[in-house]
Amino acid sequence: MEQVAINWFAIITAALVGFAVGALWYGPLFGKIWMAEVGLTEEDAQKANMVKIFGIAFVLQFIMAYCLAMFFGNDITLVTGALYGFLTGFAWVAFAITVNAMFEQKSWKYILINGGYWTIVFTLMGLIIGVWR
Repeated sequence: MEQVAINWFAIITAALVGFAVGALWYGPLFGKIWMAEVGLTEEDAQKANMVKIFGIAFVLQFIMAYCLAMFFGNDITLVTGALYGFLTGFAWVAFAITVNAMFEQKSWKYILINGGYWTIVFTLMGLIIGVWR
């Protein structure tokens, strides 16, 4: 098996993209709707240990970006990276969220907000990894 060349700056950047998109997505774009869908109040959100949440989220997104780069291998471009990232986010992650949400009897708003977020994040991760190979 061929050794995959990893660009660690691309992996870190791809992981940080999740935070930038999340700040907009779960903030001004869909924050109020998402909070209503999951049953959170502003008071609940303020009680959360954000250092712990953001720290663990970064580590997990770093691992996701690394694994995505490993799946890509060495022959990746901006276009194929974005395409494969989109397919990962949409067909794997968003669909997995949809299956769980249906059994949990969550709304389509919940599914579209969370599935949409991951579709965009993985598309951007793939683009970054593909272009920065």
